[in-house]
Amino acid sequence: MAETDVDQLLVERVQKGDKAAFDILVRKYQGRIVNLITRYVNDPTEALDIAQEAFIKAYRALPRFRGESAFYTWMYRIAINTAKNFRVAQMRRPPGDDIQTEDAELYDGESFLKEYATPERASLTHEIETTVNAAIDALPEDLRTAITLREIEGMSYEEIAEAMECPIGTVRSRIFRAREAIDEKLRPLLD
Repeated sequence: MAETDVDQLLVERVQKGDKAAFDILVRKYQGRIVNLITRYVNDPTEALDIAQEAFIKAYRALPRFRGESAFYTWMYRIAINTAKNFRVAQMRRPPGDDIQTEDAELYDGESFLKEYATPERASLTHEIETTVNAAIDALPEDLRTAITLREIEGMSYEEIAEAMECPIGTVRSRIFRAREAIDEKLRPLLD
């Protein structure tokens, strides 16, 4: 049975009042949704809160879910919209100091924990990672969304076209342009 068929069965169970079926869907997709949201929100705690809010919205809207798209595609749209709404609300909020000194160590990079990493390799890896993330963040929203769905979420071009509500040719073009922009930023590091 295909993953989308399993999801559809779970959705139908939820629509009939089975809350445990929704718990299964949450556990199945929570990691992917949180990873997706962290592309829009840099604070891991905020990303978890936004993911929870997105799942609550999905649960409330599930009775109206008609199955015209895959559950994950539908959930993806809800999560992205919730993250965008959060960012808009953040822009309206006055700037402040949200990170406590005691919590600063939680935001330390984890890439340095690998045994095989020499200081030089770790430094270059960190620099490449930072450059790629900055290049992705600098992309226009449509390019950033397309490349994130393809490279991070592993979605097919067809799934991306459905999620972004545009033709596959547009998706291919956006991914190509995003890759070009990222390559341009990485070229000086790799030469």
